[in-house]
Amino acid sequence: MRLNSIVDYAAATLGGLLALGSILRPKRRLARWLFLGGMMCLSADSLLSGLKFRTPPLGQWLEFQKLQLVLACVSSVFWIGFSVTYSRGNPRKSLERCRLLLAAALLLPLLLCLSFPNDILLPTLWEPGWRLGPAGKALNLWLLLSSVVILMNLERTFRAAVGTMRWHIKFVVLGLSVIFGTRIYVLSQAALYSTIPLNLSAVEPSALLLGSVLMTISLLRSRLAEIDVYPSRSLIHQSLTVTLTGIYLLVVGLMARVLSGLGGERGFPLKSFLVLLGLVGLSIVLLSDRIRQRTERLVSRHFRRPLYDHRKVWAAFTRTAGRARNESELCSGASKLVSDTFNVLSVSVWLLDEQQHRLEFQTSTALRVAPAPDLDATHRDWPPLLSSLRESQQPFDLDASKAQWAALLRQCASSNFAHGGHRLCIPMHAGERLLGVMLLADRVSALSFSVEELDLLQCIGSHVAASLLGLKLTEELLQTREQEAVKAVSAFFAHDLKNSTTTLSLMLQNLPLHFEAPAFREDVLRGMAKTVNHMNNLINQLSVFRQQPVIKPVTSDLNAVVAAALQRWPGDRTIELLEDLHPIPPVALDVEQIQKVVTNLLLNAREALSHGGRIHIRTGRQNDWATLSISDNGCGIPPDFLRQSLFRPFQTTKKDGTGIGLFHCKTIVEAHRGWIEAESEPGRGTTFRVLLPLNQILS
Repeated sequence: MRLNSIVDYAAATLGGLLALGSILRPKRRLARWLFLGGMMCLSADSLLSGLKFRTPPLGQWLEFQKLQLVLACVSSVFWIGFSVTYSRGNPRKSLERCRLLLAAALLLPLLLCLSFPNDILLPTLWEPGWRLGPAGKALNLWLLLSSVVILMNLERTFRAAVGTMRWHIKFVVLGLSVIFGTRIYVLSQAALYSTIPLNLSAVEPSALLLGSVLMTISLLRSRLAEIDVYPSRSLIHQSLTVTLTGIYLLVVGLMARVLSGLGGERGFPLKSFLVLLGLVGLSIVLLSDRIRQRTERLVSRHFRRPLYDHRKVWAAFTRTAGRARNESELCSGASKLVSDTFNVLSVSVWLLDEQQHRLEFQTSTALRVAPAPDLDATHRDWPPLLSSLRESQQPFDLDASKAQWAALLRQCASSNFAHGGHRLCIPMHAGERLLGVMLLADRVSALSFSVEELDLLQCIGSHVAASLLGLKLTEELLQTREQEAVKAVSAFFAHDLKNSTTTLSLMLQNLPLHFEAPAFREDVLRGMAKTVNHMNNLINQLSVFRQQPVIKPVTSDLNAVVAAALQRWPGDRTIELLEDLHPIPPVALDVEQIQKVVTNLLLNAREALSHGGRIHIRTGRQNDWATLSISDNGCGIPPDFLRQSLFRPFQTTKKDGTGIGLFHCKTIVEAHRGWIEAESEPGRGTTFRVLLPLNQILS
């Protein structure tokens, strides 16, 4: 038996066993079924590769090769689905998002095979073998693009994971990277020569064998563990897969052009394979925490520069804190930053619950929920721990501490590795206030922290605490404002309702004594009706304050709207009403709502006048705005009230006013994308001016 056939059969066997081993594990998630289908297709392809060389070259070889192309296309569908669901927090949503890509990956190769079966592989004229026809070239290009997409999605998942989560999935990603990186190499050779590269027939089975070994390590070590990560779409713009693939294809294309001109193409496949190996090695270096850490130490030691670029660290933390909208987002971003900066796989944050006087789990790079046991300590265990943390400003070694309270903290910082180094505790203080702790464990290579690193960690802990304190104070301020608003509304309506209930109570007290008197009954009915109307008005005013007005704009004449409001206004014979309505282009407005504004402003003007006085109403145009102004020569508004309290609810200078009318007018005008303003001089009068846009778009 040929050595190549032994490799083919070994790869097929190991790939099949790995597929079955993965599906026999508990928790059969969607990604595992896709993994099963993809590995079975790869194993079948490797098996066919071993069988086809046992048949006559011009016999069944062509059928085997076509079947291998079909299997490669089918496996691409499974692997694309696996790459977007493996270790994703929302696998079904991710799969649904790429349903068009999956449909194209299945239907396009199928249509090519059915429509052009004789144009896939064609016999060569100059030597024994087969070359790619037009349909075969299209299939080859499609498989090349599919392989890039698969590696790109796996890279997004790997880069979104941090700490122990990345450690769990590393060998699965590496194994598949070897398999599909090799496929990219073989497909690129086929694209360059437009032939089936027979001299590379053992390369893909060898890659499958090596990739299966790596994934078997993951199966034995972490049971093909899956985690929930949510990779950002922006990672696609920074994809290492796309960059390395582009560099490889560019280098291979240039090499092919140069060697073709020199006539020395015999060793070209080997040279291009060495280029691929170099790029794969580069990617491993870039993705390896251990190698990156050693490189940073080497550069720091021999070039005499600080171990960390503090400017980059603080810029990254500033972006993290600026994007955080709550404590959870801030702690998650800070733990990821510390994990990436210091090569610490397990970083957890515990915040102080000031009401329960205990630490509560917030986030971790190694755990999704609070560890078991969830610090099931008695009440007497917490005071000494919190007291010691309040006194500890510096980071300290948890494993070196012999205090009894340190054992409680060690429960929080559980280690996943037997030789992960000492655990570190960073108290997070904002001034004299303790906000929580950050716990570090499982550092790569179990390195101890230097003085420089401890100082940097202390600064990070202080800045996280300051940001947490800012979020807490903001939340407390919002709650205080809400409580003040509730108190203001309650006091306002309680005062008016108390007057109404007092009136009703007096009527009920006198009702048994004077019930027989017809005049008394009429007074009672009038008083009850007046009180009920007053209470209904209060309810309506509260509804206006609670809800935003619903605007239904139509093209209207503002002058006609003002005229209609004046006709319904009862007026006063002692008051002089002056109208000065100028022609205005049509305005998009809600007629009923604007009439409410006009009526309310007229009522305010009349109430500002004593006996007699003048109200002047004007309309006009100011650039692209329609203007409406209502002036009076009444008592005016005090400057302080005009500047600070006008248009605010429950703020009024009138004895029987509610302060809701002008607030309602303001909300209506702003809903029309306009604005309302006021000018006043005490003792001389007030002018309210409303501006509405002429170019308002109806919606």
